[in-house]
Amino acid sequence: MSNVTHSTDDDQAARWNRAGHVWVEEQALLDEMLRPLQEVLVEAVPAGHAGRVLDVGCGTGSTTVALARRLGPAGSCVGIDISEPMVTAAQERAAREGAPASFILADAQEHAFVPAAFDTVVSRFGVMFFNDSVRAFANLRRAAEDGAALRFVAWRGAEDNPFMTTAERAAAPVLPDLPARRPDGPGQFAFADPDKVRHLLGASGWAEIDIRPVDVTCVLPTADLVRYFTRLGPLGLILPDVDEPTRARLVETVRPAFDRYVQGAEVRFTAACWSVGARAA
Repeated sequence: MSNVTHSTDDDQAARWNRAGHVWVEEQALLDEMLRPLQEVLVEAVPAGHAGRVLDVGCGTGSTTVALARRLGPAGSCVGIDISEPMVTAAQERAAREGAPASFILADAQEHAFVPAAFDTVVSRFGVMFFNDSVRAFANLRRAAEDGAALRFVAWRGAEDNPFMTTAERAAAPVLPDLPARRPDGPGQFAFADPDKVRHLLGASGWAEIDIRPVDVTCVLPTADLVRYFTRLGPLGLILPDVDEPTRARLVETVRPAFDRYVQGAEVRFTAACWSVGARAA
């Protein structure tokens, strides 16, 4: 039975509950596209390890379930996320696949974890959205036993990941009021600066910090490309409120900007990320 705890973080909860419905609907597409990054994390955990793993920002549970399978009956894996639709989907996934994973609906920055409950903390793109990263990682440190491993994957900078900003750059002439990303705030590229990451981890009780670049090729079907950029990312947030003629003009304008990534039936791009490791001091 999954443990469900509610959070009071209004802004992030509202954002991820709204976006979460789309992520659930596009779960299969995103799972396949991001699977190589999932494998980076899962393969770092010893198979059959009798450990207790926490997956932060677990989304629809793909990584959590994969970790639970890798641990086997000797271990336990818990996912936490602030998005109610995504946690519900994660619970359904685990039940459908018979995976021994449980889930918490809460903000990992504020949730009252049982102290020293985990020996491993992981995250695939789930830790860049905290309002206060030091406070969040300090809370995760309290949830981890002494010497516990922290490992997560985060995006490097926008300049290293042009695929991720192609849609908004191409859409700018049609949508001049498209909100700009805040490089200094929570968001996809919040951990672009490795020195910033080292500082916040060190300030929150983590040591032996190791940050390495990892470049992984991700793939999605060309047939799904328009659905991808119109439903996800910055355009996905505003297109529901755009009239049909403007939407059609956007698709006509943005789709050719992705041509450099299209290879026949596949869209291929490089995900430029950091693989971050640390130990609970």
